Amino acid sequence: MFKKILIANRGEIACRVIKSAQKMGIKTVAVYSDADRNALHVKMADEAVHIGPSPANQSYIVIDKIMDAIRQTGAEAVHPGYGFLSENMKFAEALEKEGVIFVGPPSSAIESMGDKITSKKLAQEAGVSTVPGYMGIIADAEEAVTISGQIGYPVMIKASAGGGGKGMRIAWSESEVKEGFESSKNEAANSFGDDRIFIEKFVTQPRHIEIQVLADQHGNCVYLHERECSIQRRNQKVIEEAPSPFLDPETRKAMGEQACALAKAVGYTSAGTVEFIVDGNRNFYFLEMNTRLQVEHPVTELITGVDLVEQMIRVANGEPLAFKQDDLKINGWAMESRLYAEDPYRNFLPSIGRLTRYRPPVEGATDRGGIVRNDTGVFEGGEISMFYDPMIAKLCTWAPTRLEAIEEMRLALDTFEVEGIGHNLPFCAAVMDHPKFVSGEMTTAFIAEEFPDGFEGVSLETPMLKRIAAAVTAMNFVAEVRRTRISGTLGNHERKVGRDWVVSLQDAEFAVTIAADHDGSTITFADGSAHRVASDWTPGMALASLTVDGAPLVLKTAKIPSGFRVRTRGADLKAHVRSPRQAELAKLMPEKLPPDTSKFLLCPMPGLVVKINVAEGDEVQEGQALATVEAMKMENILRAERKGIVKSVSAEAGASLKVDDVIMEFE
Repeated sequence: MFKKILIANRGEIACRVIKSAQKMGIKTVAVYSDADRNALHVKMADEAVHIGPSPANQSYIVIDKIMDAIRQTGAEAVHPGYGFLSENMKFAEALEKEGVIFVGPPSSAIESMGDKITSKKLAQEAGVSTVPGYMGIIADAEEAVTISGQIGYPVMIKASAGGGGKGMRIAWSESEVKEGFESSKNEAANSFGDDRIFIEKFVTQPRHIEIQVLADQHGNCVYLHERECSIQRRNQKVIEEAPSPFLDPETRKAMGEQACALAKAVGYTSAGTVEFIVDGNRNFYFLEMNTRLQVEHPVTELITGVDLVEQMIRVANGEPLAFKQDDLKINGWAMESRLYAEDPYRNFLPSIGRLTRYRPPVEGATDRGGIVRNDTGVFEGGEISMFYDPMIAKLCTWAPTRLEAIEEMRLALDTFEVEGIGHNLPFCAAVMDHPKFVSGEMTTAFIAEEFPDGFEGVSLETPMLKRIAAAVTAMNFVAEVRRTRISGTLGNHERKVGRDWVVSLQDAEFAVTIAADHDGSTITFADGSAHRVASDWTPGMALASLTVDGAPLVLKTAKIPSGFRVRTRGADLKAHVRSPRQAELAKLMPEKLPPDTSKFLLCPMPGLVVKINVAEGDEVQEGQALATVEAMKMENILRAERKGIVKSVSAEAGASLKVDDVIMEFE
């Protein structure tokens, strides 16, 4: 077995690989850029080598710098993680030439399947059903328009060397093809050093289901069942689960066998994933093969008990697989929520800054019979950089059934504390409660259909509001009792805590009466209903873990005047707990209105201005592109919300902007 492995990556996947290597008694080497000098993967590894400036194209994807780090440390093998150089044939060839083992497939398999254009041609030759498209190199936007017209709209524009949603656009018209082609080429060049683009038919209402395969150097190949990855936003997966709620055993077996046949046809070894589009009749079509470890591999590990990173290392060491297909059963259900540094209330635009609070839920077995796992690459006090992918953690849960796994995820998301940056935890929580997701009846169009105007938070139903109202009433009582003990008596009168309160939250108001005892509180509502609340919460705790009528309720809390800010199940509420007289007076207070910014184009996220499309005095139409801002390897086109005339332009190409910096003003 190898004595030392270098991980040619960063963030959570580097940390993930280090964990398996350390479990196997293998020393690890981390590489890092300027931005990652204090990163978690650097702290976890046995050695670390600096490889250059912060941009990935000057550090993590520069092959010569990785090779220098290998020579400096004497690493015998390299695990590439995913992204960066993981599917770069030249990198695999450089390692082979140096006599260093690549923990992944042979360079010939990367060449065959890592390139999306080549892989589709090979799949067609092998008789695999593929989505219609143009597999040749496309020279320019005009040729892209011609090809798209021949295929028929809508079309998918993809980077040949892409992954993770980078360099990918859906186009419904000629103008969208022209615009999307240029952005895809730029993103592909910046992310992968390869700007080749291909186009295929975009299949509407599909499911995205992928098969995990594992092959050794002795001709053995198995599939570790499937993952459902249909919950996507901007072609980037957000929620994954294993197995799929849609497949039947016959389709699962057919897809698995086809995936293995394809892997064997190209001499594949190591872990890989064959991705399919599956229609409503369970017809499946080959999309691509990812010749690397997938981001969502933990859900497969949770239902099979197989450590995929360990198996990749053992295969690279020449060991045969220790199990056969019949040994790989599906045990329970697993969910994964990707935690992104993106602000869901700003159309999921990237967010950077310091993690002033980062407290994931406790990992391991839960008292409900489930499991919580969190793969992460950050820590409290660390910085989220603008230079890399915005995913900072993968929260996973396992339980015997799908509904139980969803409930475990709900509680884990509510328990996950993240402050200092915008993040998508509220959105993930909203998905977990959505009836279409809970039923399993979703497609890749789920987010576009269910959140057509973006995410504006969650409005809770009355039963849930009453549970929260009962909880904050009990919390308020604890806080009031504490205050009376601190202040003691006033003159000859001992301060007492009232029993009658009015709770207002969302658009609801509840008159309640509390009766407290040593074991908790009973909160009775005006309609006669009552809730029993128990908790060990004390004032100042940011997380309140309660039970309401015996069922768990987790609230992220912060003190505000006359109550609490409460976050749970994707909702962000101001819960005011007032005496009846205070509630009466509060209704007379005027409402404070936010400032009017309708005449300004504000930068929605920290980033670099790539292009300004208009000038002072220009008339713009609704939907017209005004500027392009790049952040976290993604180009974001900012468009006019309505017709108007540009009064002034405050930013120029190359400028680095903060959130809400003014880009231009309109008359």
